Amino acid sequence: MSRMQLAINVKNVDESVAFYSKLLGVEPAKHHPGYANFAVIEPALKLVLIENANEAGTLNHLGIEVQTSAEVVAAEHRLQDHGLEIHPENQVTCCYARQDKIWTTDPDGASWEIYTVLEDTDTFGRTQPDTPTSVCGTCC
Repeated sequence: MSRMQLAINVKNVDESVAFYSKLLGVEPAKHHPGYANFAVIEPALKLVLIENANEAGTLNHLGIEVQTSAEVVAAEHRLQDHGLEIHPENQVTCCYARQDKIWTTDPDGASWEIYTVLEDTDTFGRTQPDTPTSVCGTCC
């Protein structure tokens, strides 16, 4: 199953977790200082909350979570075939997970990732230096 991801900046993660738990009817799948995410089954959604008081209420980035690295590679080829610029990141640790992913940007500058979670980690920020530009360096 694939699902859409919406990552938003919030002023206070704990207050936002309380609100979104009520709104979505589920508890967060991950909840760490400054970060939380909800894996919602219906509607199929990954909601990511990133504490960033200066940008509260704004979009951080969008994404599509897929099940396998092969699906990430297939999306990479499909988007490249359509002429889109792609930035791959393999085995990157970001947002408390080790992931394979690709990034692209829409015409208005919104960052999109297509990714799969390989395993959960205890690390919020990036652990793979010197990769192509990615919002993960600032969001996570």
